[in-house]
Amino acid sequence: MLGAVVLMSAVAVVYAKYESRTLFAELQSLKQAQDRMDVEWGQLQLEQSTWAAHGRIESIARKRLGMVLPEPQQVVVIKP
Repeated sequence: MLGAVVLMSAVAVVYAKYESRTLFAELQSLKQAQDRMDVEWGQLQLEQSTWAAHGRIESIARKRLGMVLPEPQQVVVIKP
């Protein structure tokens, strides 16, 4: 009887160790994925700031839309 309990305990220890290693490997994989996503997020933020730069938007507005700054006498201020 004691031998069976010891054997079952040994099997439980082996299974727990196996499960621990499996979960650790999954954790490492998820951390690598998180690191890749963090890098991609940084690149996307940089790209967004480049596309939304004021100078770029003003340049496109002037070239494509023919927009210009109004002269001071053309500005009308409306008070509430």
